Amino acid sequence: MTGLVLVGIATLFSLGIFALISNLLPIPPTTDLIRGSLVIDGLLLLAIMFMVGQEVWKLGRAWFEGRAAARLHLRVVALFAFIAALPAVMVAVAFTVSLNQGFDHWFESRTRQVVDNVLTVASAYMQEHARVLRADLISIASSLDAAKSLYDYEPTRFENLMRLQASLHGLQSAYLLDKNANVILRSDIDPSVRTVMPPVEAINEARKETAVLLQPGQSNQVGGLLKLRTYDETYLYIVRLLDKQVLDNLKLARDSAMEYRELENNRSDVQIGFAMIFGGMSIVFLLGAMWIGLSFANYLVAPIRHLIGAADRVAHGDLTAAVPVGATSDDISSLGASFNKMTVELRSQRQELISASEEAERRRRFTEAVLSGVSAGVVGISNDGHVTIANASALSLLGVELFDLVGRLLVDEVPELAHLLSVALRDEDEGRSHQATIALVRNGHKSTVSVRVTPDRSLDREHGYVVTLDDISELVSAQRTSAWADVARRIAHEIKNPLTPIQLSAERIRRRFGKLVADDDRRVFDQCVDTIVRQVGDIGRMVDEFSQFARMPKPSFEERDLGECVREAVFLLGVGHPEITFEAHLPETPLKGRFDHRLISQAVANLVKNAVEAIEGLPEGERTGARVDVYGREAGGFNIVEVVDTGIGLPTTERHRLLEPYMTTREKGTGLGLAIVRKIVEEHGGSIDLLDSPAVANGGRGAMVRISLPIDPNRTG
Repeated sequence: MTGLVLVGIATLFSLGIFALISNLLPIPPTTDLIRGSLVIDGLLLLAIMFMVGQEVWKLGRAWFEGRAAARLHLRVVALFAFIAALPAVMVAVAFTVSLNQGFDHWFESRTRQVVDNVLTVASAYMQEHARVLRADLISIASSLDAAKSLYDYEPTRFENLMRLQASLHGLQSAYLLDKNANVILRSDIDPSVRTVMPPVEAINEARKETAVLLQPGQSNQVGGLLKLRTYDETYLYIVRLLDKQVLDNLKLARDSAMEYRELENNRSDVQIGFAMIFGGMSIVFLLGAMWIGLSFANYLVAPIRHLIGAADRVAHGDLTAAVPVGATSDDISSLGASFNKMTVELRSQRQELISASEEAERRRRFTEAVLSGVSAGVVGISNDGHVTIANASALSLLGVELFDLVGRLLVDEVPELAHLLSVALRDEDEGRSHQATIALVRNGHKSTVSVRVTPDRSLDREHGYVVTLDDISELVSAQRTSAWADVARRIAHEIKNPLTPIQLSAERIRRRFGKLVADDDRRVFDQCVDTIVRQVGDIGRMVDEFSQFARMPKPSFEERDLGECVREAVFLLGVGHPEITFEAHLPETPLKGRFDHRLISQAVANLVKNAVEAIEGLPEGERTGARVDVYGREAGGFNIVEVVDTGIGLPTTERHRLLEPYMTTREKGTGLGLAIVRKIVEEHGGSIDLLDSPAVANGGRGAMVRISLPIDPNRTG
């Protein structure tokens, strides 16, 4: 449709340009207008050629690729183009010959001589009027110069003289003007006629005492201007009326002559313009015929081509393909209707399958969403033990990625579940669940996990199992800590009471029987008594630690500087161990926070004390360069303290168990130091981490214990 509209517009535009050049329109055919019109016509032709070229390119490509009906399509287009081109070429030759002959007739010498004679006659007429007007101007000026006395003493007679002179010489008006073209005296024969006054340039020219003649211009008035000799800066200005019809004929003669000469000068351009217009029209008709041929060919082969294209789309899975069916009841329309009915049936069946698949996908996403919000690990397995699904908690607990787990046997990834899974898979009771507690070790971290295997039976699909993994390490640790705290209370209560009588009795034996012991046995006697007293003191200190762990006081929060706790611990331990270098690395600004100063100072002191004991656990020869560094900083709303030593370091396995009560790697340790620190830190809403010293990465040794305390425990909680 767009092509036909362009062809119609281009045809009408070409006819309009032809009418413009032939002066059939009220608009004058100027060169710029003709060139602009030709440019627009050329753009329209280019647009039509582009559209036809596209169709021809498609047709050629279809013929090259061997598509159906492509040869018939090409033949129809070629036939239409030949039918349109043959008469266009014949008419173009005849038009060119007649155009040249017509222009030769227009520009023959006799016609040119007639035009020149018209211009000569017009010029002679104007020159004759100019001579007469000049003579009248000089004659009147002489009379007025002679009547200077009348001008000075009898103005009325002078004015009558001016009127008489204007009437005798057939003038419309006679004026006396000053040097600024202002009227001094006027005499109008016909007062109703508005006189055209001379311009200032004419006054300046007349000042040279020469007669200045003024052309009619846009009016039918001719004027003359001359300076009077006997007057002071006074000018005579006369006006005569010419026949308006004569002036119009003279102007028409001049315009026609100029148009003829312009046409003669632009003869080649006009010929080229006519040729281009005719050529453009011929091309428009040719392209229009090709477009009609293309449309007709498309109408012939379109049904077959649509059917082939739709069948190809269906073959590639596009069941929305359909062919247009016309109102006629021919064989091709019946075939198209059958084809459309087939695709509708296929599309309906596929839509049902897609709906079922989408429903299954929605259920799967819902299940995954539910599982992702569950803190416990959930793993789905088939009836043969292969993993089908797992939530994020299970992946984190097992330390694997989803694509590494799905599709593999669960017992290969978690050997600890082998016995429980084998029992669950062999059990014939469809509703029975199996539960057990296992120790799971991943990345050096041991977790206590409660495992439950529940069968997932279904009548319409293959059944499987759901394995639930719940990390109860914190619960077990809390239960163990609570149990140890109860044991500590009992031990402290049972042991502390007899310690003082034992110590007092040992001191009394020394005083009472020390003098009775012989000198040879006195050294052994004193040594035994000292051993009793010292051991009682050690037992007392152990009982104090038990009591402290069992009855840890609630923290009393207040706004303090954490740097003070660090400095106190470093100073106290540094004084008692001069062989070790102690250094506190704190920022210039205070580490403000809300905490119990006494409890946090005890925790930091315990960590520094453990670092010292770790260094003392090394052989004497390996303690060179021993040091303890304590770092303090603020990060992310927490005050962080890190104690780094160069001691024996921490074990690589079961490291987390050092935070439990009575777990120690030293012979004389009670195992309560880190447990007390952990309890203090947790009471403040913080956390503790047991790490290797940064020097370990470079082949060194040592440990780093980090505690993180919230700046404001109430806001964090």
